[in-house]
Amino acid sequence: MKHIIFFAVVASIGGFLFGFDTAVVSGTTDLIKNQYGLDDVLLGWYVSSGLAGCVLGVIIAGFLSDGFGRKKALMGSAILFCLSAIGCAITGTFTLLVISRLVGGVGVGIASVLSPMYISEISPQNKRGMLTSLYQLAITAGILIAFLSNAYIQNFALNNSSGVGLVDQVFVTEQWRGMLGIETIPALLFFILLTFIPATPRWLESRGRMDEANVIINKYNIDTSIDGPQGNSEKQVKKYFSNKGVRMAIIAGTVLAVLTQTSGINAIMYYGNSILSSGGADTNMAFKGQVLIGVINVLFTFIAVFTIDRVGRKKLLYTGVTVLVISLFMVGLMFRLNAAMELKMLFILMFVAGFAFSYGPVIWVLLSELFPTKIRGRAMSIAVLALWVTNTVVAQLVPWLRSEISESGIFWLFAAFCLPTYYIAGKYLPQTKGKSLEEIEEYWMTR
Repeated sequence: MKHIIFFAVVASIGGFLFGFDTAVVSGTTDLIKNQYGLDDVLLGWYVSSGLAGCVLGVIIAGFLSDGFGRKKALMGSAILFCLSAIGCAITGTFTLLVISRLVGGVGVGIASVLSPMYISEISPQNKRGMLTSLYQLAITAGILIAFLSNAYIQNFALNNSSGVGLVDQVFVTEQWRGMLGIETIPALLFFILLTFIPATPRWLESRGRMDEANVIINKYNIDTSIDGPQGNSEKQVKKYFSNKGVRMAIIAGTVLAVLTQTSGINAIMYYGNSILSSGGADTNMAFKGQVLIGVINVLFTFIAVFTIDRVGRKKLLYTGVTVLVISLFMVGLMFRLNAAMELKMLFILMFVAGFAFSYGPVIWVLLSELFPTKIRGRAMSIAVLALWVTNTVVAQLVPWLRSEISESGIFWLFAAFCLPTYYIAGKYLPQTKGKSLEEIEEYWMTR
C-alpha cells in the first residue's frame, strides 16, 4: 500500500502546479500592468491567457493519455510547466509573456484531466476516494503557497534596495518575474518523481499489453479486475460512446463539472481582494483575508480526504451543497444590509469551507471513476473541458455582473446555480463508494 500512496502523492503534484499556476497570477496583475502599460483589455488577456491554454490542454489530454498513457502525458505536462515558468521569468516582451502563460495553461489542462485519472486507476477501491481527494488537497495547497510566495517576494522587494544584476531584476525591480518563475522548482520535482512511477495497468490492458500490466499488478499489489486483452480500437471506442448508459454518465459528469464552476468559487479566488475591499476591508485586511481563505480551503479539504470513502460521494455532495446555498445567501444578505466586514468574512469563509469538503474534491473523484477505462481519457476530457470553459466565462462575467446586479445579487445568483446539483446527483449518479472501476463500468453499460 505504501507504493500506491507514493504513486498517488506524485501524481497529485500535478494538482499542486494547477493550483499554483492559476493563483500566482493574482499577485502580478498590477505589476504587469505598470511594466507594459496595459489597458484593461490587455490586462484581461494576460489573466485569461492561462485559462485559454487550459482549454487547449484539456482538448488534447484525452488523446494523449489514451495514445501514450497517463504517465507519459503527465511528464509532458511537467515539461510545459517548466517551459512556462522559465519563459515568464526571462521574457522581454508582453507577447512572449502571454505565450508562456498559454504554454503553462496547456500543462494545467493536461494535469487537471490526468492526475486524478492516474490516481483513480492505481488505487484500491476502498481507498480510491481518499487517494483521489489528495489531488484537490494539492490544488488548495498550491493556491495557498502561491499567495504566500507572492507575499514573501513582495516583502523581499520592499526591504531590499534596488541594485544591479539578474537576482535584483527578478526579485526586486521586476519581482513579478520571480513570482511566476519560481514555479520551475515544483515543476522540475514533478518531472523527476514521475520517472519513478509505473504506467497504470488498466491503460496497458486497454492497449492489449497484458504481460506488462500483470508485472505491475503483481509487483505493487495493485487492486484491479482486468481479465484479458481487449485492445482499444476506434470501433470499440465508438461502441462505448454509442451506449446510452455511458452517454448518461458523460452528461451527468459534465453538468456537475459545470455546476462546480457556477457556484461562485472562482469569484472568490480571482476577485477576492476586490470583493473584500468593496465590503469595507482596507488593502492590508483584504490581503490577510485572501490568505485566510487559502488556509480554510486547505484545512477543510482534509474532511473530504478522510471521510469520502466512509460516507460516500453523494452524501458529502449533498451536505456541502447545502452549506454552499446557505452561506451564499447569507453573504448576499450581509452585503445588502451593509453589515460589518467581519460578518461578511465569516460567511465567505463558510462558503469556502463548504466547497473545500464537497464540490472541490468530489467532482475530481467522480470524474476519474465514472467512465469506462477504454474511453476514460476522452470522456473525462469532455467534462473537464466544460469545466474550464465555464471557469473562463464566469471569470470574464463576474466584474460585469457585480456592477449590474450588485454584490448581493451575484451571490444570490451563485446560490441558485447550486440547487440543480440535488437533482442531478439524486437521479443520475450511482453510489460509487466501495465499487471497483469495472463494477461502475458495468452499471453504466447495462443501465
